[in-house]
Amino acid sequence: MNRHFRDTRKIDPTKGALTGDNTPNDQNRVEIGPTQLTYDEWAAAGLALPDLQEMRRYRWDRLTRHVVDRDYAGLLMFDPLNIRYATDSTNMQLWNTHNPFRAVLLCADGYMVIWDYKNSPFLSEFNPLVREQRSGADLFYFDRGDKVDVAADVFANEVRRLLHEHAPGNTRLAVDKIMLHGLRALEAQGLQILEGEEVTEKARAVKGPDEIKAMRCASHACEVAVAEMERFAREMGPTGTVSEDDVWAVLHAENIRRGGEWIETRLLTSGPRTNPWFQECGGRIVQNNEILAFDTDLIGSYGICVDISRTWWIGDARPRPDMVYAMQHAHEHIMTNMQMLRPGVTIPELSAGTHVLDAQFQKQKYGCLMHGVGLCDEWPLVAYPERAVPGAYDYALEPGMVLCVEALVSPEGGDFSIKLEDQVLITETGFENLTRYPFDAALMGG
Repeated sequence: MNRHFRDTRKIDPTKGALTGDNTPNDQNRVEIGPTQLTYDEWAAAGLALPDLQEMRRYRWDRLTRHVVDRDYAGLLMFDPLNIRYATDSTNMQLWNTHNPFRAVLLCADGYMVIWDYKNSPFLSEFNPLVREQRSGADLFYFDRGDKVDVAADVFANEVRRLLHEHAPGNTRLAVDKIMLHGLRALEAQGLQILEGEEVTEKARAVKGPDEIKAMRCASHACEVAVAEMERFAREMGPTGTVSEDDVWAVLHAENIRRGGEWIETRLLTSGPRTNPWFQECGGRIVQNNEILAFDTDLIGSYGICVDISRTWWIGDARPRPDMVYAMQHAHEHIMTNMQMLRPGVTIPELSAGTHVLDAQFQKQKYGCLMHGVGLCDEWPLVAYPERAVPGAYDYALEPGMVLCVEALVSPEGGDFSIKLEDQVLITETGFENLTRYPFDAALMGG
């Protein structure tokens, strides 16, 4: 076991030892979180802060129960977002997505061990639910070369020993994502490897009370950042002097200023580049009197994903009638589909009951009606009827799930698209739309 300890932390005596989210009031702490700007904005908005200690315990307990319910000895996680869920610790998250150097083992008795980058095991010590810090889960070729098999054998042996100690006699191990040598080494230890993503996606799907508070806070921070981007776009867009990248950079900067972490995609385009959708933000100069559309895909405060979309008319003239109709049609699509949301409704029922887009918008409609969201886009996915695979999502919605309700209204061969998306909480009696950001008045026909 490899542990490092921090020096005594400096606390601001005017604010107490803890912040409002029950974390150390220490500007030099390892643990990342919101900035003072964000705390001030949330206080002004009257938002209740999450208790992060309780949120972490809820997540740990939920994962452990899912492991026990399946009679698994443990759950081995390499996905950095699953590790964030299990431990609330971070380490070079984006780099880690393509260079998997972290792993977490959660045993059936709740004992949790993290393997971190060799020089940074201290990054999770703020969380007492992580019982051990180790290193050695880096099983990718760049880091291990032609001896990756040796490293994998050492790592797999450690996993086997831990499972023998904390789940004796049980060799059923769920794994989410793993490099090839790692998989072979675990199997060589006599372990039966089972699907781990099913465990983590189901566990993450239902949010606890403090996760929901964190999401409300993250949503507010995101929408304040979007408002700054809109202000910039409306002020500078008509001048013909700023690019899509200039506009998009505002959202990145404002997200980081509020303790946000990254943005998963580059989905902001303008004018004819909005059609077809999924072109990436680039150097095109935004012109006066045209559409600008975006999808935040933003990992914000507390590592919570806020995935909303808006389409704006940038200019001093009025948008064309076909654009107004498309916007109204997109708005009707998400609002009508939202009305189906309640506990107990099944995903196939949502697919079957969808609002139907006009024929001219069918070919280029979005890839799904709705999808789950938490630390990123998550399970489940609600497909359009003709794309639904029987048996893939035969589940009912539960209170605490959060779904993003989508619309892409994009005329085939057209010169614009409308992209709208709201983030919606499933409550005990129905739903609550967490997204407060207004729809563009000009495109709505106002």
